[in-house]
Amino acid sequence: MLLESLSDGVYFVDRDRNITYWNASAETITGFQRAELVGKSCAHNILRHMDVSGRELCEDGCPVQATLQDGEKREAYVFLHHKQGHRVPVHVRVAPLLGETGEIIGAVESFSESSSRLDMLKEIERLKNDAFRDPLLGIGNRRLAEVMFDNLVEQGDVIGMVFFDVDSFKQINDQLGHPIGDSVLIMISKSVISALRQSDLFFRWGGDEFLILLPNLSSNDLRTVAQRVNVFVERSFIMVDGQKVSTTISTSGTFAAPNETLESALRRCDTLMYESKNAGGNTVTVG
Repeated sequence: MLLESLSDGVYFVDRDRNITYWNASAETITGFQRAELVGKSCAHNILRHMDVSGRELCEDGCPVQATLQDGEKREAYVFLHHKQGHRVPVHVRVAPLLGETGEIIGAVESFSESSSRLDMLKEIERLKNDAFRDPLLGIGNRRLAEVMFDNLVEQGDVIGMVFFDVDSFKQINDQLGHPIGDSVLIMISKSVISALRQSDLFFRWGGDEFLILLPNLSSNDLRTVAQRVNVFVERSFIMVDGQKVSTTISTSGTFAAPNETLESALRRCDTLMYESKNAGGNTVTVG
């Protein structure tokens, strides 16, 4: 009863990493119901824990597996795969489960959503009835992007910009239908939010084009953020009638010059983005 009342997700595994317990908050955070997971092995990469670089931890660096081997407690900041396809940032804590004679008989993992994501969701909620909100994705629209860019210029902030277009999105719509296309866009937007800092600003520019404003970002970090966004989208997917549906993005990154207009900076972004597109997609071009 205590575990069911916790706001943290909690699950137990045995020595073979078979899931033996899955609490209600784990269902809420991941979208997976306990009936779908109890008895399954987390080694089958169901949650697909990923670190900030995009490394799949179930394949290399699983904290649960390490704890099962040495009995040490561990913590990690990872991104799990939600049932709806997007990535969710979580703080993971792992501890061993011991038998009567002190032997390791399993492990328990608890996880909670990142506070930065929760802050972002609160901001989306605030915009819910606002003319600045994209009605499908809940993120800011082009109108809000223009307002926020002007505000950052007035404050004298250094403005990093990441602009991307979804690869092969027309094919997804044509082959699977617009409702699936909408689900893919929702998946992408939620994964991108997970990849960003709390201070970053994410907008749907139009159609399948998106803009991120990154205030006071160093030049060394611009490419890192753009590549992380690319990886998070590439590693996200939804299941449609047993078929895995995923996509990639073509991405550009640049800095707005002092007193430059958004229109001028976006022309440069667009040119760089098409370099990524012409390179075959799933590419980052920074200039």
